[in-house]
Amino acid sequence: MRKSILFTLLFAAILGFARADGGMWLPLFLNYNEAEMQSLGFRLTAEDVYSVNHNSMKDAVMLFGGGCTGELISSQGLVLTNHHCGYSYVQSHSTMEQNHLQNGFWAKSKAEEIPMEGLTVTFLVYMQDVTDKVLDGVTDKTSEKERQDIVDNNIKKVIKETTDGTSYKAAIKPFYYGNQYFMFVTETYSDVRLVGVPPESIGKFGGDSDNWIWPRHTGDFSLWRIYTDKNGKPAAYSPDNVPMTPKKYFPISIKGIEENDFTLVFGYPGSTQQFLLSDGVNVVANVQNPIAIDARTIRLDAMKRQMNLDPRIRLMYSAKANSISNGWKKWQGESKGILECNVIDKKQAQEADFQKWVNANSDRQKQYGNLLNDMKRVYKSYAEQTKVTTFVSECVFGPEILSKCIHPYFRLMVVPAQNGNSGAFETNREKLLKSNESFRSSYCLDIDKEAFVELLTYYFTKQDANLIPAELHKYIKDEATTRTMMSALWDKLATTAPYFTDNEKFVQFLQKATPKQVAKTANIEILNIYNIIYNQYREAWDKYSADDDQLEAYYRTYVKALKEKENDKVFYPDANLTLRVTYGQVKGFEPADGINYTYYTTLDGIIQKENPDIYDYKVDPKLKALWEKKDYGRYANKNGELPVAFIASNHTTGGNSGSPVINANGELIGTNFDRVWEGTMSDIYYDVDRCRNISLDARYFLFIVDKFAHAQNIIDEMTIVE
Repeated sequence: MRKSILFTLLFAAILGFARADGGMWLPLFLNYNEAEMQSLGFRLTAEDVYSVNHNSMKDAVMLFGGGCTGELISSQGLVLTNHHCGYSYVQSHSTMEQNHLQNGFWAKSKAEEIPMEGLTVTFLVYMQDVTDKVLDGVTDKTSEKERQDIVDNNIKKVIKETTDGTSYKAAIKPFYYGNQYFMFVTETYSDVRLVGVPPESIGKFGGDSDNWIWPRHTGDFSLWRIYTDKNGKPAAYSPDNVPMTPKKYFPISIKGIEENDFTLVFGYPGSTQQFLLSDGVNVVANVQNPIAIDARTIRLDAMKRQMNLDPRIRLMYSAKANSISNGWKKWQGESKGILECNVIDKKQAQEADFQKWVNANSDRQKQYGNLLNDMKRVYKSYAEQTKVTTFVSECVFGPEILSKCIHPYFRLMVVPAQNGNSGAFETNREKLLKSNESFRSSYCLDIDKEAFVELLTYYFTKQDANLIPAELHKYIKDEATTRTMMSALWDKLATTAPYFTDNEKFVQFLQKATPKQVAKTANIEILNIYNIIYNQYREAWDKYSADDDQLEAYYRTYVKALKEKENDKVFYPDANLTLRVTYGQVKGFEPADGINYTYYTTLDGIIQKENPDIYDYKVDPKLKALWEKKDYGRYANKNGELPVAFIASNHTTGGNSGSPVINANGELIGTNFDRVWEGTMSDIYYDVDRCRNISLDARYFLFIVDKFAHAQNIIDEMTIVE
């Protein structure tokens, strides 16, 4: 098929004018942004950022794990990323006796570095436009199902042709809802070892209270090392492996930063939705987010109550709490930003203008005349299915006993028992016993009891009655009555076979139960509730998926039409966990009348926030002693302060955690770790006046490694520019 009109229009527009008010740019085409970048202060070229002909910045940037970014900072494969990006891995190697989360860890030699099973890092080798190949055989008359089949087959063929006989992997992803396709050829390393991580009192200072909130004072970093075989190739862990010799790594600048300095962020942003119609924005802000926020508040409250009472539970639940709190806080800011920036009204105005443009031309009327109405019709169903699936996933499957025990018990044991499948029953028995052992090893009954009672009470009292299965309407009472019913239901879980909340009895039952005994348990109250809701969820999910597929096809046409309508505008592709560049400037901001935030924070602010009675605001005595002596060494700024974090106007999102922040000379000045709460709606709508990314100042990271940890071996291998 011919290259899409979108491709042609995209670069015709970029050649005309690009603006640094948002945008996540494919580095392959960064030469079109080069002039604007240089006008903002950039002293290098697009070729220095991304090149397939010589070593460039892209060779020092990696996908860290499954959803963060990391960067190389030494000639010996040393990797810098966020504290929270490696959090779960550090937790997995922490015990009460050696609590690396709480106390930190610093390898004084390479022999002390800790291998991390399951952790990988992936580098981009090159990217390529493969639109013609992927859409070969697709015509305007091809149905959506036929189109998808053709695309899937073509993708498999192109990937096979590219990777056969190599050590590389490849992925082909759609851009602009399938108007364009790019292939990303990558190389993955699986021997990654922990080098250093600060204690939680530094790496997670401020906790959930400060998360997404400026001013920030979190030392959000960790250090790792990539190992290869003796030939420099990726290899599984072996004591014979050697530190990677990278093609490129970043020197680190401690010269300081000033407001309006150029900044470039290079990384793997996860997901944005800039083209959403007003109906889609409404679903996010007024349907999905409020449910998820309320449900996660219940879960977090239950966790924190017990975590504050017992350090063992804190260690056990830290990663779990992190995993649900990040989205919980972000969604609050997102809905707030959408409301305060009148995003829905602005989208509706854009849609009215689009329809006016369509109606002004008979050919456009034939192509696009009913497009918006068709999309809005689908959104009515989509909103309802979103409400059902969000309530079920966040509330009914929020309690761990339901998601990690009852759900697998029913699917793995009850279903084959009912179907007379004895082979699957016995195989699944062993699977469930093994998964249950893992689940119980980090499970607190008191936390889950509160979550169970409160989440199910919330579900039955807050969900629309017509969206709750009719068989369960007996639980729809006033809040106090429903809570009493759910509390009684919880108590039955320990006294009724298979004894879900009494692990000893549950395991004994699993080990000995016959298919007939298991099938009989399908009639107990909790499994009846679970099965009815789960069946509704599957039906709603099927409808949701069908609506989503239909909307995807409509958006492909909508974006194509937008490009025709606004052929002088730059449309960057939505983020999809592929390597992107975003650039901007160091800037403060004014989120509300009378509030004016400066662009950086210091160690003084950490001391001001100190509160020994609150875990998240405890200050390490060693850090406080350094502050008292003002023993900052070469890392102080020109005012004698120790910088901690700074903000800039780079357009970032989830996945950019750990991304290098680069100055005009190509030197590392910071590590991206967050956005300001007032601007988290930037995934949908970027407002240059209030959207800011938050980065750890490189000087604070170096100070902690040098003056706090005395890890001179780590300092010595980095190139520090003074």
